[in-house]
Amino acid sequence: MLTSMDEATPVTLVNRVAGAVPRADTDDWVTRLRFGPGRDEAISELHNLMLRAARHQIARMPQSHDLGWTRRDEIVHAAADEATAAVLSRLVHFEGRSRFTTWAYKFAILQTAVEVRRSAWRRRETDLTGLQEPVSAASGPEAQAEANDLIRAVNDAMDRVLTEHQRHVAVALLIEGVPIDVLAERLGSNRNALYKTLHDARVRLRRDLTTRGYLAVPRPEVTQ
Repeated sequence: MLTSMDEATPVTLVNRVAGAVPRADTDDWVTRLRFGPGRDEAISELHNLMLRAARHQIARMPQSHDLGWTRRDEIVHAAADEATAAVLSRLVHFEGRSRFTTWAYKFAILQTAVEVRRSAWRRRETDLTGLQEPVSAASGPEAQAEANDLIRAVNDAMDRVLTEHQRHVAVALLIEGVPIDVLAERLGSNRNALYKTLHDARVRLRRDLTTRGYLAVPRPEVTQ
């Protein structure tokens, strides 16, 4: 399901794709999708628009290139279905600040991106065995020793001060790079809950590392 609108989607991109489809005006779209005997036909037209947007978006995403044509087609149709349902459920929130097709296309573009990320991570497992990263060979012996010491301290802190759930979320998001919507689906959670978990984990780690002298104590802000 959609979780938020991607306001950063370039309007020029959306308009370029939407420009090749029927240009029913905004009032006509909203009226036809809400009322009247022509609603089913209007929904069918909307779904076709979402299919077109989904195909355009998936072609632009490098992550989709290894998925295969069959899986890509499944994603296009799944994204179009979800986007169509999302547009219909949010008609009351459309304020007419842009063309209706521009507004609607954003749903399909966002949903396609979400589906591609899910597919790319579907068979990948999160490795929670360790957090060590190689220290640059260009670093001097002292810098390497300090870096390795800090890595050991972070590993120890994660084992001691974080709950199993906090550690899982922190490693998945910060180390493994699992997209947050994918992790939320795996854990049966949601983005806001995972952001809160990650924030709490960072607070606990920083407090522990500061107490043990690995991080400097933050200076209090000076008020004028």
